[in-house]
Amino acid sequence: MAEILTLLFKSKRFIAGFVLFALILGFGILGPLVNPQDPTRSIGGLYDAPSTQALLGTDNLGHDILSQLMHGTKTSLLIGLIAGIVATLIGVTIGSLAGYRGGLTDEILMGLTNIFITIPPIVILILLSVAVTSRSAIGMGMIIGVTGWPWTARAVRAQASSLRTREHIDVARITGIGTVEMVIREVLPYMFSYIFMAFILQLTGAIANEATLSMLGLGPSNSVSLGMMLHWALLWEAIRVGAWWAFVPPVFFLTVISFSLMLMNSGMDEIFNPRLRK
Repeated sequence: MAEILTLLFKSKRFIAGFVLFALILGFGILGPLVNPQDPTRSIGGLYDAPSTQALLGTDNLGHDILSQLMHGTKTSLLIGLIAGIVATLIGVTIGSLAGYRGGLTDEILMGLTNIFITIPPIVILILLSVAVTSRSAIGMGMIIGVTGWPWTARAVRAQASSLRTREHIDVARITGIGTVEMVIREVLPYMFSYIFMAFILQLTGAIANEATLSMLGLGPSNSVSLGMMLHWALLWEAIRVGAWWAFVPPVFFLTVISFSLMLMNSGMDEIFNPRLRK
């Protein structure tokens, strides 16, 4: 683990992405503590321009945009983190078992995976979101997570299939340990870097999916997110009336979050992909 982190922080791309993401994360976590103003409290009128009272202006209901941006960033990151963890856990579990066991187990698990891949994820997300009456941040993270695992499962399965013929696996089999213990002790540690990269991609996709669902009106019910900020800005025609402060900040933050995560992933690919090493 320490060696992997040492390698990662030798990559300028990873460092740049990590610093950017850390700044956004700090803004979402520390911002509401520094500025404890309720993001749902009206402090002005419809789309008041930025002023000393509201540094980023107000939205369609007179809410402070800066306060909403702080809480919205925290909510979007929380949803993305939960979804990323859930999707990665499911994908790694199914993919590693299928790849290591092979045979009938592989066919059944990959058949299930292929069925999920053929169905567009956004369709499942919309149906599940509509079916849920109250969409909390945790609930949305779980919904996005359980629909985003198939491609991770397929990729991990390929890695596990190549590992099961290694010498250390044959040696471990002699000891008579079970499949689950074998996967945890002898397979997953050799895929840690790949799993980390898969998690970063899952996190990026989950944040984008949350924004998509929220812009369709299927975002978190009782909290602010970056996607919900865009939803209300579009619904109340902020672009038409020139209220740039209602939609530019959330778009900017979503862009920076995605850019920072892709930089981190590119840096990891640069380190762990032999073809890209200098």
